[in-house]
Amino acid sequence: MPSAHPGTWEISKVLVTGGAGYLGHNLGLALTKLGYTVILFDIHKPDWDVPSRATFIQGDIRDYKSLYDACEGVDCVFHAASFGMSGYQQLQKKQIESINIGGTQVVIDVCIHRNIRRLIYTSTVNVIFGGNCIEEGDEETTTYYPLDKQLDHYSKTKAIADQMILEANESPLKGTVCLYGPPAANHCPIAGSSHMQQANAEKGLLCFKFWNDQTKMNWIHLYNLVEAHILAAEALTASKGYIASGKAYFIHDGEHVSFQEWFLHPMFEKLGFPDPWITIPCCLVYAVAFILEYLHIFLRPFVSLDPLLTRHEVMKIAVVHTFRIDKAGKELG
Repeated sequence: MPSAHPGTWEISKVLVTGGAGYLGHNLGLALTKLGYTVILFDIHKPDWDVPSRATFIQGDIRDYKSLYDACEGVDCVFHAASFGMSGYQQLQKKQIESINIGGTQVVIDVCIHRNIRRLIYTSTVNVIFGGNCIEEGDEETTTYYPLDKQLDHYSKTKAIADQMILEANESPLKGTVCLYGPPAANHCPIAGSSHMQQANAEKGLLCFKFWNDQTKMNWIHLYNLVEAHILAAEALTASKGYIASGKAYFIHDGEHVSFQEWFLHPMFEKLGFPDPWITIPCCLVYAVAFILEYLHIFLRPFVSLDPLLTRHEVMKIAVVHTFRIDKAGKELG
């Protein structure tokens, strides 16, 4: 787990937005084990016990006063809260924009007014990847995917928020950093819970595939994601020469893997079913996803119809997108 040690940060108290989520909770847990006082801030109550040396405060990042009060005495903020990453949430545009852009602006404002000089933002490779093939991308050669061509509102708003965070480094903050992480397994469109996997397999819904078995991508283990955040905070201190200030980093497990070999084959083997054997053209699945998205929008006032797949989820599986983490290795450790 984390390689940092208490007292090395010049930091004593931190706040984690999205602190009730899977990443936020585990990040808070790791920070408390390192001896730091932690505030877990989230609109939802946590499903897990709050760690010792941590306090949970229920609040909305869009509520300036609520977040301002929670940040009393805080030296560093980890902004992990977001909305619209997967499932039907991807189509709730107003909510996505309100939280991912509006909430991020409030976080920045509170940091400035509270004189909190370190802000670490949990971004996503979605700000770079929009269905375009990327092999061995790095921070210097890859650019933001055009906002007007983004397939989903989550990716678009995360890109906007990403730029807001980096631009805020020119403000009194003087210590912002963005981490571009790949998806976790629970955010892949056909993962779901073990019960859902079993049910879909029994119905024969998982005998189809639309991806090339050799298509490569990156993934990240929770512990590596947590450690990346902690090392990024360390890299915003005087002892580290503020080396990460105003920068962005790709982070993942250090491997380019096949979706079939890394995730699907082990899943089907555990369920006792054969791997998908019927291949469907990707363009057909993409078209179906397009239709399902619009059906959800048109029928939403009358019935809840969650799309099985969205266009961006199709692209995540079907198109190569791999990145280098040399910069994170060199500068963050």
